[in-house]
Amino acid sequence: MEQLSLFDMPSVTEKWQVQNFSADNFGEQSARMSLEQKLIPITVVSDDFSRQSVSYQLSKNDCLHRWLKYKEGFSADLVKKLLKEFEIKAGDTILDPFVGSGTTSLVCKMQNINSIGFDILPMSKIAIKAKNAAFDYDLSELKRLISEIENLLMPENYYKRTPYINITDGAYPENTEKEIAFFAEWNKENSYSEIVKNLVELCILNSLEKVSYTAKDGQFLRWDYRSKKMLESAEYRKKSGKQPLVIRLDKGNLPTMKQSLLDELNSVFTDISTIQKNRKTGNTKLNFVEGNALYELPKLESDLLNGVITSPPYCNRYDYTRTYALELAYLGITDEKLKKLRQELLSCTVENKPKIDYIREHYIALNKEKDFNQIMRIVENNKTLAEINKSLNERSKNGDINNKGVLRMVNGYFLELTFIYAELFRLCKKGAKIAFVNDNVRYGGEVISVDYLSTELAEQIGFNPVKVYSLKQQKGNSSQQMAKFGRVALRKSITVWNKY
Repeated sequence: MEQLSLFDMPSVTEKWQVQNFSADNFGEQSARMSLEQKLIPITVVSDDFSRQSVSYQLSKNDCLHRWLKYKEGFSADLVKKLLKEFEIKAGDTILDPFVGSGTTSLVCKMQNINSIGFDILPMSKIAIKAKNAAFDYDLSELKRLISEIENLLMPENYYKRTPYINITDGAYPENTEKEIAFFAEWNKENSYSEIVKNLVELCILNSLEKVSYTAKDGQFLRWDYRSKKMLESAEYRKKSGKQPLVIRLDKGNLPTMKQSLLDELNSVFTDISTIQKNRKTGNTKLNFVEGNALYELPKLESDLLNGVITSPPYCNRYDYTRTYALELAYLGITDEKLKKLRQELLSCTVENKPKIDYIREHYIALNKEKDFNQIMRIVENNKTLAEINKSLNERSKNGDINNKGVLRMVNGYFLELTFIYAELFRLCKKGAKIAFVNDNVRYGGEVISVDYLSTELAEQIGFNPVKVYSLKQQKGNSSQQMAKFGRVALRKSITVWNKY
């Protein structure tokens, strides 16, 4: 197997190797143990990246990359290192099938590397368009815009309010609801250029959480104790004789929409000034498609790519439609549309239903039924996935899993990713390298090595496993699992494969 040097460190010790996949030896684990032994030799613990580099943390202070507050993204620093290690040159093409805030695409643009990206969330389209125009903004126009907003006053009799869905009902103070609608309406009607209007839209999106009674927290929105939702809950608990909630969120004085919008615009103005002063790009192509990579990748012609750098949604039950409910509601996503969008996302929540029938129909429509059947055989014959599915099913019967949707989610997650991996293999040129950032997970006392199982599925498709880079910092388990099954440290990894 090919050796890379970027993150080379001493070989993995027992600390990073799973010793027991099934708590109390409840379920079968021989396939997982065998896979662990097979891939441990190419696994290294790296000192060259951290939880910050594979998350949004480092991007908070990064010029351009901080424009969309996307907690699930990874850092520009990680992308730069991988591009260098993969020996990607100007004019090459990189794919990110899960674009998010667009870090991979924008780093490529700065290095004159072509990129292709997909994402189903509408915020990504706005963010990519805004960032892609970094060299095209007229600074004098932006100055005029900021000056006009500084002097802009919402009429006292303004009555419109920003849209809301069930999840976001009561998320803002009453006057803020009007302010958001006012600035959104003003932005649509003003005479500034389309790229500036889009930039304002992005800045409004970035302001929503700051001016609201909510805070993003994992798979949920936390609510300030002053919000209507929490006040009603407190009143209900009091009438029911229940103790008041101990954990309370207090966001302090909330900024007005105007204050937050100006802060965002002044920040991006500084970034744009720096970018335009320090660098010019060539004729780089940044192609973004708002859509699900599961259905979009099969439409592309083969042998397009020199590499892939991405991070799919993790198999951790996080529901992006809830985490980004404020942004989606602002963009006009209704409750009905939200449910549909949730089902279209890669299966990573307990509410996701199987997509296999839709995938089959899609491949048949593209005259690729043979490809569909071949990929399904790989999934159905994978012993590791079969073992995981069986163990989870037995755990569920034993009462160890609190939601049966976990079983459906885990199987759907790897099935859908296998279709993604197969399409990437077809799209990659010989010699192309692929990097996936992902987290291992544990449900009902059963450890699922996402990094190793993904690598095994990719190898069965035709990829060559190169390295599994594991962070020094490991991931813990939920308090419920630790109380019942004890703690097992889980790897957070970057899996790297290539195509011969």
